[in-house]
Amino acid sequence: MVKIDLSETSELIKKGLVICRTKQRPHPLGIFYGQNPLHFSFPLFLLQLSTLILLTRLLRFLLKPLRQPKVVSEILGGIILGPSVLGRNANFYAYMFPDNAYYVIENIGLIGFMYFLFLSGVKIDITAIKRAEKKHWYIGLAGVLAPLSVCLCIAFVERKSLDKETAKFASIWGISSYLSTSAFPVLYPIVRELNLLSSGIGRMALSTAIVSDVIGLQAITIFETSIQGENKAILALWFFISSLIVVGTIVGGVRRAMMWIIRTTPEGKPVDQVYVVAILLGVMVAGFISDMFGLTIVNGPLWLGLAIPDGPPLGTIIVEKSEIIFKNFLMPFSFMYIGLLIDVSSMIGQWSNLYPLLYMVLATHVTKMVSTLVASRFFDLTIRDSLTLSLIMSLKGEVEIMLFLHLIDIKIIQTPHFTVMVLSAVSVTAIATPLVSILYDPRRPYMVSKRRNIQHAPPNTELQIVACIHGEENLPMLMKLLEISNPTVNNPLTVHTLTLVELIGRSNPILIDHDNEEKTTSNNDEPSIHNALRNFQESRGESMKIHSYTTITSKKSMYQDICELALSKNANLIILPLHRIRLGNDYNNLIIKKTRSVKQSVNGDVLANAPCSVGILVHNHMLRAGSMHRIAVLFLGGADCREALTYADRIAESPDVTVHVVRFLSHENEGDIGFERKLDDGLVTWFWVKSEGNSRIVYKEVVVRNGEETIEAIRGMNSKECYCLWLVGRKHGINPVIVKGLSGWSGNNNELGVIGDYLASADFDTKGSVLVVQQQILLGMQDKVSGSRRSFSFCSYAATSSRI
Repeated sequence: MVKIDLSETSELIKKGLVICRTKQRPHPLGIFYGQNPLHFSFPLFLLQLSTLILLTRLLRFLLKPLRQPKVVSEILGGIILGPSVLGRNANFYAYMFPDNAYYVIENIGLIGFMYFLFLSGVKIDITAIKRAEKKHWYIGLAGVLAPLSVCLCIAFVERKSLDKETAKFASIWGISSYLSTSAFPVLYPIVRELNLLSSGIGRMALSTAIVSDVIGLQAITIFETSIQGENKAILALWFFISSLIVVGTIVGGVRRAMMWIIRTTPEGKPVDQVYVVAILLGVMVAGFISDMFGLTIVNGPLWLGLAIPDGPPLGTIIVEKSEIIFKNFLMPFSFMYIGLLIDVSSMIGQWSNLYPLLYMVLATHVTKMVSTLVASRFFDLTIRDSLTLSLIMSLKGEVEIMLFLHLIDIKIIQTPHFTVMVLSAVSVTAIATPLVSILYDPRRPYMVSKRRNIQHAPPNTELQIVACIHGEENLPMLMKLLEISNPTVNNPLTVHTLTLVELIGRSNPILIDHDNEEKTTSNNDEPSIHNALRNFQESRGESMKIHSYTTITSKKSMYQDICELALSKNANLIILPLHRIRLGNDYNNLIIKKTRSVKQSVNGDVLANAPCSVGILVHNHMLRAGSMHRIAVLFLGGADCREALTYADRIAESPDVTVHVVRFLSHENEGDIGFERKLDDGLVTWFWVKSEGNSRIVYKEVVVRNGEETIEAIRGMNSKECYCLWLVGRKHGINPVIVKGLSGWSGNNNELGVIGDYLASADFDTKGSVLVVQQQILLGMQDKVSGSRRSFSFCSYAATSSRI
C-alpha cells in the first residue's frame, strides 16, 4: 500500500488515478467525539459556500470605489481560494478542497453555468434582432470579423510555437472565435450596473451585442462541427444534424408549449407554479440532451431560455422565482470551480508555448476596440461615445470563461493556457469598466442652459407637459389636474404621458411610442390607461393633445427615459406621481412610501437631472367634476415658489377654480436674500395687479418668526377652507427663517421639501392633493441641488405636534 499526501489527491484524480478512501458519514457526531467537521462532506460544503460568498462580498466592497463590476469580484474570489493564492498552502488546499469535494464543486459549478445561460436566454428579446438598425449590424460585424482575422493571422504565423493540440486548424479557429465575440449575457449586467440601460450608448451596445452573438454563434458552430469531424467526416454530419434536431425541437415544440401556457393563464393572474417548476426542471433535461448529442452542456439550457417569451407573465415569474437562488448559491460554485483550475505557478517555464497565445489574446482585444471605434466613427458617433462603445464591446465575463472551460474539456488547452486566457479576460473587464464610467456620464445630455419652464415661457404659447404614470390609480388626479390647467384653443396643452414599467424578466429596455408603433406588453394596466387617455383627449377637443408612451426599463434607469422624452419634446414641466400606501379604505390613513436613499428614487434622479421644471403630485383626494375647486398656493419665496405661482396663474384662468395665494414673510425681513426678494416682489406684484378685481382670486400675506408659526398658519388655512389642491415650491430660495426649526423633522433633503413633506404627511388632516414644484435647474447649477444624491429619513410629524 502506498501512502499518499492528502494535498496531492485532487491532482491525482485529475490525472485519472483511483484513490481508495474510507466511507464516512455526511455529518460528524460532533467535535466532542474528536471528529474534524472538515472530514465530512456536508459541513465542508457549507464552509466552502459561505467562505466564497463572504470573500466575494468583501472584494465587492473593497473594489466598489474603483468602479469594478460584480463579476470581477466573483472571479477574483475563486482565484484567491484556488491554488494561485490561498491554495498554495498545502494544508489549506487539502482540507478545503479534498478529492471528494472536487467533483461536488465541479458539478454544482456546471449547473450554475447552465442556469446562468438559461436565465440570460429568458431575458433576451430575440425580436431585438429584427429591430437592430443597419449601423448596429455593421458595427457588430466589424467588431467580430476584424479581431477574428487578426487572431487567425497571428496564430498561423506563430503556429510552430503552439502546442500540438492548440496548433490544429480547428483549435485555432475555435480560440479565435471565442476571443472575438462579445457576449450579451456578459454585457447586460455590467451595463445595468453602470446605469446605462436606457442611455443611447447602452441601448446601442446591447443591440450590437445581440448582432455580435448571432455572428459569433455561426463561427462557434463551425468550430464544434469541425472538432467532431476530426477523426471521421461522417461524425461532423451527425453532429450538425443533432444540433438541428435539438434546436428545432426546443424552438419549435417548446416555444409552442410556452405560448400555450401564456394563453391558458388568466389575465392578471400569475403563471401556475407547476409550470414554473417543470420549466426549471427542463433546464436539467436540456443539458442532458445536449451532452448526449455531443453539444456543449450549456447549449440546451440557452436555447430553452430563448424559447421562453421574455417579460410577463412567464419570463418575469421565472426570473423572479429563481434568479436570486441561482445567482447567489449556484454561481459561487461556478467561480470556485474556475478558481481551482487557475494556477499562476503553472505558467512558470511554459512561456515558450504561452507567448503566442498571449499575442493572440492581446491582439484580439486591441483590434476589437479599434475596429469598433472606427466603425462607430463612420456612423458619426462622437469620439467619446465611440470609445465608450468600443470599451463596452470589449468586456469579458462568464460566457467567455465557459467557452475556455470547454477548450480544457476537449483537451485543446491546458491549465497554463486557461490561466492566461481567464486572467486576460478579467484584466480587460477590470480596466474597461471604470473607463466607461469615466467617459460616459448618463446624466450629461439632459440638463440644458436654455430656460424651459413655465415662468419664462412666452404668453399664450402651447404648454408642453410630460406626465409619468405608474398605474391606473394615477389617472384620475392627473386628468383633473390637466383639466383645471385651463387648456384652450388659444392657449393649448400638449401632454406626453409616459407609463413606467419596471424591467423584470427581460433584458432589453424598450421605449414604445403608442401613436406610431403597434407594440403591446403584458402589463395589464396599459390598455385601460391608454383607452382612458384617448377618451379624455377626445372630450377636450383641440385644446389638448395627448401622446402616449411606455418605457420598460430598470428603476435605476427610468429617469433617463423621462428626461430624454422631456428634452426631445421641449417640455416645460414634468409631473411625477409619489408612491403611497393605503392602510384600509380611509384616505386619512395614507402614508408616503419612500426609499431610504434618493439615489434609489426615480423622482429624486429626475429632480436632479431634468431639463425643465418638475412637479411631484401627491394624490389624496379626487377632484370632482362640476364643482368649484379651491386651490391653495403657499408662497414662501424662491425660484420654486415663483414657478408654482406662475402655474397657479394659469390655473386661475379656469372659471371653475378659486385660488387663494398666501405669501409668507419673515418678521422684520430677517433672513431675506436680497436678490431673491426682489424677484419675488416683482412676480407677486405682477400677479396681484393682473388679478385685481377677480373675485375668484384671494391674496394675503402672513408674517412669521419661525417654522412653527408657518405650520400653524397653514393649519389655520386648512381648518377654515377645504382645499382640493395645495400648490407649493419645493425648497430653492426659501427664506431659512420661515422654515426655521423644521429641518430636523425631514432633513430638508427629501423630494418634497420641508413644507411639501408636511402637507403630504398623515399628520396634516386634509383630503386635498399636493403638487410640489421645482423650477428648472440650468446647466452648471446642479451642484446646488441636494435632493438626489443624499440619504434622508422621512419625518413623522406626530412626534412634533406638541411643539406647535
